[in-house]
Amino acid sequence: MQEGAKHQRQRQLLMPPLHGDRMKAYGETICSITRSVIRNWQPGDVLTIRHAASEISLQIILRVVFGLNPGERYNRLYKELMELLEAITSPLYSSQFFFPVLQKDLGARSPWGAFLKRRQEIDALIYAEIGDRRQHLDPGREDVLTLLLQAQDEAGEFMSDEELHDQLMTLLLLGHETTASALSWAFYWIHQDAEVEDKLRFELARTSKPEAIAQLPWLTAVCKESLRVYPIALIAQPRVVCESVTIGDYSFDPGAVLIPCIYTAHRQSKTYPEPQQFRPERFLERRFSPYEYLPFGGGARSCIGAAFSLYEMKLVLATILQHYTFTLATKGKIKPQRRGVTFVPSDNFFLRVKDQVVNRRDADSLF
Repeated sequence: MQEGAKHQRQRQLLMPPLHGDRMKAYGETICSITRSVIRNWQPGDVLTIRHAASEISLQIILRVVFGLNPGERYNRLYKELMELLEAITSPLYSSQFFFPVLQKDLGARSPWGAFLKRRQEIDALIYAEIGDRRQHLDPGREDVLTLLLQAQDEAGEFMSDEELHDQLMTLLLLGHETTASALSWAFYWIHQDAEVEDKLRFELARTSKPEAIAQLPWLTAVCKESLRVYPIALIAQPRVVCESVTIGDYSFDPGAVLIPCIYTAHRQSKTYPEPQQFRPERFLERRFSPYEYLPFGGGARSCIGAAFSLYEMKLVLATILQHYTFTLATKGKIKPQRRGVTFVPSDNFFLRVKDQVVNRRDADSLF
């Protein structure tokens, strides 16, 4: 939501750690975290897959973005963040951020007082980590915080502690629930169509290497189609018209606010025949322009973590499916349900663990 040179500077500093070869260094950590979270699942267990995806996503952010290793600070931050992230998805809790009249600190037992106390504790932990890492900077580390500590703008200036804190919190708040929601929909669609699942499992049986997994065409198509049908965000960042513009049959004068609707764009029947149907093969048959397919927004305001998010989504999904098979354990119809800024499958969506996958070449090292 920043403007001009400040916005451009922030993007230039943040882009490198979340794109290209830098991202490849995170692959094995993502897969390792996923295996750790799912290792105790047993046949017959009934799962809310969003809960598991949420736990995996938060651990990935703490390890890959914050660069924290398991220990006291990691455990404290994990606990505080998990409780905060769970709370802010509640409409009742989040309403206090939009209505100043509710922002009254009446002590730690009051909603706003509790939020301020938790925020203070989280900030203290993050600033302590930034301070320690500045004092003992290890250029050999590849986590996002280490790379940001070394990043310089065109004037040769480094990011301040406050800028680092704010960027870490932004990556956390916008990269946690969104990824978990996208994964929930992917699991939903895969288990609606046996042919889709069979093709995916056949493809995943070929490799267990993160970089090879990330390049698998059917897996990529499945993830992209999941993001098409139910994109992480329904709308993109609003734009203010600076010069008169005509779009289709409509003309807009300076000052008008335009909000691109991702959900509507993804359901245009001219672009996507039978748009309600889940058909991953769309993304194998043709390429879509950034104006037709925009799950992460577009232009200079597109999500800076788009590449990382899709990479993470593919590796987590693949790792789970390479270890287990599932059956649907759902009663009734699944409908989209609002959760924070995302829409997730309704609370009656469950998967039952059917079996562990043990027919792979590396079966002895599944965990």
